[in-house]
Amino acid sequence: MDQRHRWMIHGKLEKRALLIAINALAGLSIFFFGYDQGMMGGVNESRDYIDLMGLGYVNDKGNPVIINTLLQGGIMCVYYLGTLVGCLIGGSLGDNYGRIKAIGAGALWGILGAALQCSSMNPSWMICARLVNGIGTGILNGIVPAWASELADYTSRGTFIAMEFTLNIFGVVVAYWLGYAVRFIDNGNSPFRWRFPIAFQIIPLLFLLVACWLFPESPRWLARVGRDDEALYILQRLRGTVGPDAGLAEAELADIKGVVQLEKETDGTSYIAMLFGLRSGKLHTARRVQLVIWLQIMQCWTGIAGVTMYGPTIFSIAGFNSDKSQWVSGLNNITYTFATLICVFTIDRIGRRWTLYWGSVGQGIAVFLVGGFSRAGLDARSQGNVDTANQWGAAAASFVFVYTFVFGATWLTVPWLYPAEIFPLQVRAKGNSFGVVGWSIGNGTLTLVLPYIVSAISEKMMYIFGAVNLISIPIVWALYPESNQRTLEEMDLLFAADTPWSWDAEKTFAMLKEQNPGLGGAARYDGRDDLEAKVAEPATMHHE
Repeated sequence: MDQRHRWMIHGKLEKRALLIAINALAGLSIFFFGYDQGMMGGVNESRDYIDLMGLGYVNDKGNPVIINTLLQGGIMCVYYLGTLVGCLIGGSLGDNYGRIKAIGAGALWGILGAALQCSSMNPSWMICARLVNGIGTGILNGIVPAWASELADYTSRGTFIAMEFTLNIFGVVVAYWLGYAVRFIDNGNSPFRWRFPIAFQIIPLLFLLVACWLFPESPRWLARVGRDDEALYILQRLRGTVGPDAGLAEAELADIKGVVQLEKETDGTSYIAMLFGLRSGKLHTARRVQLVIWLQIMQCWTGIAGVTMYGPTIFSIAGFNSDKSQWVSGLNNITYTFATLICVFTIDRIGRRWTLYWGSVGQGIAVFLVGGFSRAGLDARSQGNVDTANQWGAAAASFVFVYTFVFGATWLTVPWLYPAEIFPLQVRAKGNSFGVVGWSIGNGTLTLVLPYIVSAISEKMMYIFGAVNLISIPIVWALYPESNQRTLEEMDLLFAADTPWSWDAEKTFAMLKEQNPGLGGAARYDGRDDLEAKVAEPATMHHE
């Protein structure tokens, strides 16, 4: 489809208004992702669902008693298998056929998965439906952050991605409170309690499927496949063409074409070649793959899943009844949403590394205190000191809020932003997909093992999460170079060093920028004459 039709969104809007529209659509996809994550919590409490799937029963107090925990865990975990497969499909689709077509495919898969889930009649049906739904989510997660980052300006790339993850947690909140509301219909005993929340996700997916074709394709993908005129048109609509904006689009396109030419010297574009660094030369793609996979796994083990799962136990230590625990959990999710706004205003100011640093410190302190206060509350309750136990439990619950707030402001966004920034243009969608692979592995394994960890060591698992937070600080400092305020075309220079250390990356980056002043930085120049002089200089970054 030609990208210069006037009826398309970028034919009507330009510059900041266009960027806001683009990120609203990307945010809709991420909203679906958050909703899908939060939805199953309410579904798993439905009497009809528990009976139909053969998971257990609901006792006289209305609390679910799960007997077949393996089946319940399997239904949950197969979703992450789907996201793992889906992200690899999405990355390949995005790099070969374009970002927009991949988004459309992901939305279609998600609709199919949601329809299959809400009509499920037995466990096998539900497992297959969760797998299909996971594939759709994986396709979208593998392509949408890369698409949004390729359209954003390098000075505000992090801000826009962070805004999308505000909508992600808003999706979790909507799923939680919708699940809470439908429990009052027919006393929560009808199929409506679980079928409607699942079907609800079809609404944003349908809108995404219809609307995505009206939005601009990535100009970087267009330039890579030789559609330079369309790429320039989109860049002009994004960056402007008059006054101080004159020449910016041409400069950025010159950057992109220069990097495309350099990357043609390598052909390690398959997933296997990327994973093992085959034929990648100075691009060091395998190093980038390892960084994004392990960053997502670290995110999972900083404690968000454990704090969420152990939350009801903490609230019971505080003496909260079931209804009050539900309200407190819902309020915690709302706090979580507002916390993400901090990242919106800070991530492009302090950078990715410092965002992770202060997040690790805050989260580490919070989970250590959650563990300690929970232990004190359990000991007090076992000794019959109910008031003291409630006080310790309330203290632990308050630090659950602190942990969630800090996580939302820091570690939630960066592991999704970093993969969308650091990969070469020719494999950016595939590279971003490896981040989703890490997220799928981390969440899938945690979903399986956390119930056993909670059963075996209870609140002591918080100390494991606290240790991971502390260990993550030197890991990020040593291995993860800063991507903030750097153009996507400069990332190949940033990862050109032959060692994995971030300080060597910075030294090599500075050296290569001096040798190649026109590579990856032409978009920083306002003057057309200056630009032409810069891009005319020969590049010396060889791919050996």
